[in-house]
Amino acid sequence: MFFFFLDKYVLSMATLRFLSSLVEMTAACLMLKFNRVDTALKINAALALVGPTVMMMVTAVGLWGLAGKVTAEKFLMILAGVALIFYGLHR
Repeated sequence: MFFFFLDKYVLSMATLRFLSSLVEMTAACLMLKFNRVDTALKINAALALVGPTVMMMVTAVGLWGLAGKVTAEKFLMILAGVALIFYGLHR
């Protein structure tokens, strides 16, 4: 029998992304249901909060999983990269 074990951090990250995609699909269905541009824009504005929040949560889980496996210098480089992504998003 073929068994495999998923890393708990990878499983958590994938689950968060899966839930995020369900929110996105639900929003798309709601846009189609209401069939109004103003309502679709309101739904889209609500989604603008979901994306960055999920990214921060998935990144936090990933960094938590790497905490014991990565040197302090590499960990700081990863954090700097994440900070630059958010800096670029706000510019």
